[in-house]
Amino acid sequence: MIANTLARYFATRFVFAAIAVFSGIFLLIVFVDYIEMLRRTSSLPSVSAMLALQTSLYRVPQLLERLMPFCILVGAMSCYLSLSRKLELVVARAAGVSAWQFITPALLSALVLGALATAVYNPMSANLQERSKQMEAEMFGGTSASMQDAAGFWINQATSEGQAIINAANSQAQGLRLSGLTIIRFEPNNAFKERIEAREATLEPGRWRLKEVRRYTLDNPPVLQPEVFLATNLTPAQVRNSFSTPETVSFWQLPEYIKSSESSGFATAGYRLQYQKLISRPFLLAAMVMLAAAVSLRFFRFGGVQKMVLSGVAAGFLLYVLSKVTEDLSKADLMHPVAAAWLPVGVGGLVGLLALLYQEDG
Repeated sequence: MIANTLARYFATRFVFAAIAVFSGIFLLIVFVDYIEMLRRTSSLPSVSAMLALQTSLYRVPQLLERLMPFCILVGAMSCYLSLSRKLELVVARAAGVSAWQFITPALLSALVLGALATAVYNPMSANLQERSKQMEAEMFGGTSASMQDAAGFWINQATSEGQAIINAANSQAQGLRLSGLTIIRFEPNNAFKERIEAREATLEPGRWRLKEVRRYTLDNPPVLQPEVFLATNLTPAQVRNSFSTPETVSFWQLPEYIKSSESSGFATAGYRLQYQKLISRPFLLAAMVMLAAAVSLRFFRFGGVQKMVLSGVAAGFLLYVLSKVTEDLSKADLMHPVAAAWLPVGVGGLVGLLALLYQEDG
């Protein structure tokens, strides 16, 4: 009974510390993003401060999702350092509780938090990200510099009317609604036909609905039209596979996207990598707990706590660099997505485990 009570106490302290770090970083990012949004919308009288705040609140969850392992790392370090500073770990050790019994409650809690982050938080953040992109497109008319990729989003379609190459600066609703469009059209004999610029486009059955259109041809001056329909044979699944990014697809939709991309002949490396990263997230958070415990179980009276904490932060940063390198290699088809997603987990877990074995049982 004493062991169970102590385990619940350690787990509660860890969860509260992780949530506190997560909430603090969330508020900090929201504050910084809100100030930047106010600066960008200061010249738009139709945009209120509350609308700018709502846009920032919708956009931050996905940004914070990438920082979740560091929140767990810092939360676990602060939890164990607090227990050590208050001599609670000394009392527990004197009662015969080993370091592995300190860590096990936090490891189990990290696994549960990681599972919730994958199954619940990720779909929510993906949905909020789509809503924030839609709100930002409405505020800036689809021309916001922060919303534009270096090359934008591209897709090619061929119909009985000829070929059309579509470039969009921004994609919403996972490709079903586009903004900042440039369309190059060709005749069936591959001769240039016209260039179309449109503020936004919506995919409807068998056609694109273009709004606020400017059409350019070789022999005539530009023509302005409020609305133009462009025939297409693209299905919603094909458009989503071309315009949606893996980060905007929720965990539960990724298997369907991978299957449809394979059947359509599109590259699936990004979707497979994202799916494996989400599956491995609980174990990555557990590995962060191992790293944190390896550098924060030292007694304060022994000294050197600051160096140990800095080494833990450095280890977390190096693990992040490793994950980015493997991610880039996977997207370039130089590494299998399973290896790219699970290699940082294995390295972080083994480093923390070996450090703990050396300190506690060596």
